[in-house]
Amino acid sequence: VVKFWGGEPYFAASYTAALEAQMPVATKVTPTLADGLAVPMVGSHAFEVAKHYVDECVLTTEKEVSLAILRLIENEKMVVEGGGATGLAALLPGAQLDRQDLKGKNIVVPLCGGNIDTTVLGRVLERGLAADDRMKNFTATVSDRPGGIGRLTTLLGEHGASIKDMYHERAFLQSNIDFVKVKCVVELQGLEHARLIDKMLEENGYDPVWDGD
Repeated sequence: VVKFWGGEPYFAASYTAALEAQMPVATKVTPTLADGLAVPMVGSHAFEVAKHYVDECVLTTEKEVSLAILRLIENEKMVVEGGGATGLAALLPGAQLDRQDLKGKNIVVPLCGGNIDTTVLGRVLERGLAADDRMKNFTATVSDRPGGIGRLTTLLGEHGASIKDMYHERAFLQSNIDFVKVKCVVELQGLEHARLIDKMLEENGYDPVWDGD
């Protein structure tokens, strides 16, 4: 038995809305990485054909789409635009098609479309790295005396974290004038590495605050 699943972004769920209404309806569309799927209303002919053959339609998050694009570039050496990668995004761990009834089945995912701007691709890859816990950022308060920030960067380097960006803030702190707040963007190896870095910072008295936590 062959079954067909459709996928579209949460930010442009026009086919899902059409299925619920049993007819094409106007849908609010928010800018999405899967811009090729961002239509405010499904075409009437497309809807009539699809509703007879598509067994189910699922939704994907922006995080899942960016991670799918990253996986295709890293593992398959393929550049696929967001709309074309949405099918894979729906199958990623934690996505809507990551479920038991599909485990062990032969699944074909069309990867259609490589129309993605180079500058957009760079931003998407960074989002994918962040979604994969391989790029994270935190703030910490460090000594503003000579060597204070140097000690922090040395500790990060010794524990395998690559600093992508760093900036510090003095003016708006309410703490001791001898301290400065530092925000770091670091490249990591994944979630376990992030936990190791967090533990190391805690043990050294930095009390990091991670964005997203």
